[in-house]
Amino acid sequence: MREFIFFDLDGVILDSMAYHAQAWILSFREFGLHFTPEEIYLHEGAIELESALSLFTSKGFNPTPEFFHSAFKLQKRIFNEKFASLVRPFPEVPDMLDELGREGKTLALVTSSSEEILQQVLPQNIRKHFQVIITGDKVSKRKPHPEPYLKAQEYLKASKDDILVVENAPAGILSAKRAQLFCIGITTTLRAEHLHKADLIVTNHLELKNQLLNGKGA
Repeated sequence: MREFIFFDLDGVILDSMAYHAQAWILSFREFGLHFTPEEIYLHEGAIELESALSLFTSKGFNPTPEFFHSAFKLQKRIFNEKFASLVRPFPEVPDMLDELGREGKTLALVTSSSEEILQQVLPQNIRKHFQVIITGDKVSKRKPHPEPYLKAQEYLKASKDDILVVENAPAGILSAKRAQLFCIGITTTLRAEHLHKADLIVTNHLELKNQLLNGKGA
C-alpha cells in the first residue's frame, strides 16, 4: 500500500510540454541552433547546463554558462508571452486527483519549473490537492539529481517504500530512481523505449489512474 504519490508537473499533470518545447526551439533558434520537439522532450526537466550538455554536444556545439543562462531567460519570456495562457491540465487529471484524495492518498508535486511559472499555469483547483510542492527554485540541484524527490520525502516524513513517483521524461525518472523510489513512466511525450528506467510504464492517464487506485500504487 503506497500512500504517498509524487507527481511531475509538465507532461503528467499539465498538457504543457509541446508549449515548453516550442519556446525552447524558438529561443535556441535566436542563437542559430535548431532542435526538434523530441530532442527537447528527451531533456525535459534537465534545465541546468551540466545535465543538458549532451543536447548541445550532439550538434557539435559547446555551450558556455553565459549562453545557457541567456537561452533559458529567453525561453521563459517566450513561454510566458506566447504559450502560458494556453496550458491546461490533462482532461483526466481533475477526477483522478479527486479520487486519490478520497482514498486518503498524500500527494506531492515535484517539478523543475519555478514558482513563478506555477503561478501562471497551475489552476488553484489542481494545486489544492498537493500537500507539498517542490519547484526548481526550492532546490540546489534540479532533476536528474535526486534532491527534489528527497526533499519532498523529507518534508512529508514518508518511507521510501511508501512512495510512488509519476514521471514522463528520462531526467525525472532518473531523479526518482536515484532517490530509490518506485517510478511509473507515462508516455505522454516520449515512446516507452525512452522511459525504460521506470519500474512500470503506462500509455495514458486512464491506465495511470487504474494503477494508482487499483494496482501497484494502491
